[in-house]
Amino acid sequence: MRRPTDLKVMVMPTSRCIDLGRECRAQATIEAALVFPVFLTLLLFALQPVCLLYTRAVMESAAAETARLMVTGEGDVRLYRRFALRRLAAVPDLAIFHAGGPRSWEVECASAYETGGSVKVAISGHVRPLPVIGAFARALGAQDAHGDVLLEVDVEYEGRPSWLEGSYGDWISVWG
Repeated sequence: MRRPTDLKVMVMPTSRCIDLGRECRAQATIEAALVFPVFLTLLLFALQPVCLLYTRAVMESAAAETARLMVTGEGDVRLYRRFALRRLAAVPDLAIFHAGGPRSWEVECASAYETGGSVKVAISGHVRPLPVIGAFARALGAQDAHGDVLLEVDVEYEGRPSWLEGSYGDWISVWG
């Protein structure tokens, strides 16, 4: 009777291709050394547009909310500007999102009295492009003297739609 320790371990024969593949293990290190920087560069090229789109989306939202508030209320323009700046605080204080810090936003509010029935909110700010993308910054938008890209958003709402007939007094008299 045979004991389990007497059995020899049988190794399955492998093909010559597999044996050669086992000998080339160092090739993966060389490939990683080439692929890793290319991957990081592609990631860098994808990062800048994402930052620009996020900043622009926050700017558009802040301008739209401020314009809606201006249509429904009658307040000081400074209050509307502070309202917009509070909304713009959602943009991280990093140069790739917004250069210059929270005080460098330019917010212009024009009330319905100034424009003749519509309200207008304009927000502008600067974004510093990443170093690799700085060469292509002209394609991103207008630049200032420091090489920062200018982002601008304008929102305009009608205070009173053109299809609405009668005045406020006429509407009140219907229910009075």
